[in-house]
Amino acid sequence: MGTAGTIGSQLKRLRGERGLSQAELAERAGVSPDLIAKLEQGIRQSARLTSLVKLARALDVGLPELLDRRPRMNRGPETGSLVSLRDVLLSTSDLPGLDHGNDGGEPTPREDLDAALRSGWNSYWSGRFGRLASALPALIEEARVSHRAAGPSAAGPLAQSYQLAAYLMVHMGKDDIALVGTERAINAAASGSDELQWATLNGTYAWVLLQQGRLHEAESHAARVAAQIEPSLTRSSPEHLTVWGGLLLTALATAAAAGRGEEAGEYLSLARAGAVRLDSEAHHYAVSFGPTQVAMQAVHAYTVLGSPAKAFLAAKDVDKDQLLPVAYGRHLLDLAQAQLDARRDREAKDTLERARQVSPEWFRHQGVARSAVADLIERQSRLTPALQELARAADLR
Repeated sequence: MGTAGTIGSQLKRLRGERGLSQAELAERAGVSPDLIAKLEQGIRQSARLTSLVKLARALDVGLPELLDRRPRMNRGPETGSLVSLRDVLLSTSDLPGLDHGNDGGEPTPREDLDAALRSGWNSYWSGRFGRLASALPALIEEARVSHRAAGPSAAGPLAQSYQLAAYLMVHMGKDDIALVGTERAINAAASGSDELQWATLNGTYAWVLLQQGRLHEAESHAARVAAQIEPSLTRSSPEHLTVWGGLLLTALATAAAAGRGEEAGEYLSLARAGAVRLDSEAHHYAVSFGPTQVAMQAVHAYTVLGSPAKAFLAAKDVDKDQLLPVAYGRHLLDLAQAQLDARRDREAKDTLERARQVSPEWFRHQGVARSAVADLIERQSRLTPALQELARAADLR
């Protein structure tokens, strides 16, 4: 079985297209030639995000292209077109200074918009990306019409519809479009009066920057907004704590990706202090926060920082029943990577299978899953039926 779709195969293709030797690319990127050789030969299946960011910049491509992020949605009658979603998202309808008249029809009742948003978030967190892509164009258009008619009171639904589109586009490898969607979401929220909605969307903006490999910008933006809305740990509402905590966890993930363990530890300590003020996991503004969410992000940070023992310890505080499906699946991928780092291959295989069962469609879009499965295959003396099934699920061909 080949390894199309792995980082090594993408790296070799992109380097060849640019006529660069491994040594020349290593010099441009400021990484070891040995790292490039091992990635391309399949000896290593991944590398630190900081190294991957340097390689992507040296090759003049976005990080998603190097990681082979592309649409892998289920095809069927409910599957939407990403081109249609892109066209709606990048429409001129929201450009300032234009008179749209009554070109959008009658506004959708607020309760219907809210129900459609709940359905959209459910599709996202369940990993049903094709269904979400189908529903989003109409939802964005309806939210726009309602916003024009009702003004600031309808800013929330419009902002969330853009946010959903940005989330989906990141998984499809369309980070630049996701960033535009997030900017439109922030502008929509700014037209209203809900500061927590605005802050949440700035957290989404930082998360998209992280997906692009813009680590310094992502961390500083999340931390700056978190400082701007810093709550009182004893008096602030659960909503306020949730939004603030979500920003801290984004900054935590970014600091870990940059290999800055001390700063990651500081964000983690702050987040833990906020989480203990909540009785259980809170879900506000499409953000989850609480003791389990903090433990899950600690597992992620320790795994990225190469400390599997600390990751296993933090994982003991993760309550599966407190996590939404895709969030739990992402935790399982982190846990599987930590198990691979600790040479606990059999456990890693079982953990990857559990992650696949969360949502096969979501699993196919996870670069971490493809890298972990490829790494597992590389270590085995024979390709068992179970590993073959995992390779197919991760879209390794």
